[in-house]
Amino acid sequence: MTERTDRPGARLGALRYLPTLFREIAAASPRLLAASLALRLLAACLPVLTLYLAKLILDGIVAEHARPVPEAGLAEGLATWLADPGRARLAGLVAAEFGLALVSDLTGRLTNLTETLIGDRYANAASLRLMEHAAALDLAQFEDSAQQDRLERARRQVSGRTGLIGTVLGQVQALLTLASLAAGVAAFTPWLVVLIGAALVPALLNEWHFTKAGYRLAWFRSPERRRLDYLRYVGASVETAKEIKLFGLSDYLTGLYGAVAARLLDDNRSLAAARARWGFAFASLGTLAYYAAYAVIVWRTVAGTFSVGDLAFLAGAFQRLRGGIEGLLLGLTQVTGQAQYLDDFFSFFAIEPQVRTPARPVPVPSPIRDGLVFEDVGYRYPGTQTFALRNLSFAVRAGETVALVGGNGAGKTTIVKLMTRLYDPHEGRILLDGVPLPDYDLAELRARIGAIFQDFVRFQLTAGENVAVGRIEAAGDADRIAGAAVRGLAAPVIERLPEGYDQPLGKLFSGGLDLSGGEWQKIALSRAYMREAEILILDEPTAALDARAEYDVFARFRELSAGRTTVLISHRFSTVRMADRILVLEGGRVLEEGSHAALMARGGRYAELFTLQAEGYR
Repeated sequence: MTERTDRPGARLGALRYLPTLFREIAAASPRLLAASLALRLLAACLPVLTLYLAKLILDGIVAEHARPVPEAGLAEGLATWLADPGRARLAGLVAAEFGLALVSDLTGRLTNLTETLIGDRYANAASLRLMEHAAALDLAQFEDSAQQDRLERARRQVSGRTGLIGTVLGQVQALLTLASLAAGVAAFTPWLVVLIGAALVPALLNEWHFTKAGYRLAWFRSPERRRLDYLRYVGASVETAKEIKLFGLSDYLTGLYGAVAARLLDDNRSLAAARARWGFAFASLGTLAYYAAYAVIVWRTVAGTFSVGDLAFLAGAFQRLRGGIEGLLLGLTQVTGQAQYLDDFFSFFAIEPQVRTPARPVPVPSPIRDGLVFEDVGYRYPGTQTFALRNLSFAVRAGETVALVGGNGAGKTTIVKLMTRLYDPHEGRILLDGVPLPDYDLAELRARIGAIFQDFVRFQLTAGENVAVGRIEAAGDADRIAGAAVRGLAAPVIERLPEGYDQPLGKLFSGGLDLSGGEWQKIALSRAYMREAEILILDEPTAALDARAEYDVFARFRELSAGRTTVLISHRFSTVRMADRILVLEGGRVLEEGSHAALMARGGRYAELFTLQAEGYR
């Protein structure tokens, strides 16, 4: 990674993304981009025209200065002035210069307007593309910290890189302007143009060096920036406020934030100071070259080689050339520097999901006849050598309710994620009605599964939308949403809200109301019923419910899960005993298997855990 950011060829190689960027911009706003290019072309021609008009005006003034002006009133004097061909021409030149000033101002404002609109449209289009691609990635890719850094960098570049559009267009405009100015100056003193250009090359190399250093610093500080974002969220969030206050964590968190921020600040300060020192030194060379050229022009004007108008034109052209060449060279380093960040953005889209639909998917069976079968399944998490599951084999028959129990780290939630193809196993295979899961269409497969996890999302949406996410394509079906809420026992909760199903939930936005943990869990359970799936997976579905609410949920659940294949995970043995079969997991393997009665009669690990938990209620 260091090699990629250090080599000049790599920095220039990042420019390969510019055509892609502009194709996407053209797709997002083709008319605005064409308008911006036309405005930039017009603006590029204005400086040399303005300087040339100023030269003609000055030469005209000098020519007219020696001629007497007849004494008269204002109106009569103006008429006499305009009647004279030479002076009328001079007045016309002044009027033309005024018109160019108006055109220049209008062109600048229109350019800013169009490119602001282009940036907004492209940022929206890029954000949608980012969200769509992120949704297509595997869960394991999201859980990998290196990929999280890449996502963080890509997310930061969505809006940040829109400024590159104006920078590149500005470079094209500056190049055209410099070409026209250089052509004008070269007609008088071509060697002075070369002098100024050569004097500014060291400034280019200096900026190139520090642009590279700034990008390298930003790259390697991505984890720290994510940590700062996390600490900022934890330290100022409604979700964490209770424990922050209760445990007195504010000073601790601000201390952590301050320490990380101080490291970043020190790095940035050192880089900025070095850039300022060397930048001043090399910029002084350009200033020296400019004033050397200016002295030559003054000397030749005094000698009579140049007219006063020539002096004004050349002085103005040299001033603009000096600033323009310097700006062009620095702008080139900025473009290459910003293009490196394009690599962060576009390389994110090069990440390919591994869990995907095959080219010729097999139709998912409906109804499911045989059920799910794990055959010698093994899975290990990215970055680890230890298997979370190994040689795991069991079956969940169609229409059967199977409970998974075991201690933390036994592999229960990993099994659920494998069933839903959030992960694919590294060893063995998982079959649905005898067909490996990867042979099915991924979206169709997941549409047949209703899964609720203990860490379900509390969407900052309306109550109705929070239920509807279980089958979002049916979000307009109010009867289906209400029916799902009744089955999930969320209907009484929602009906008590001031706006019912239209009530915004959560505290993130104005007008939102938060729910208790148990009420949120009933909303989440309703999502599973909204899905009307053939396979129900409930991972700790009653963790936030009291004993009475848990009894009500499972009394209803027994009725509604009839005929469905159900996988249940819970630490409460009073819940899992209602399952047809119970799998006791330990170390990623099935330790025991059977009904509640059979396992209790065996007197093994399940009976031991059940007895321990039952003793706690006596």
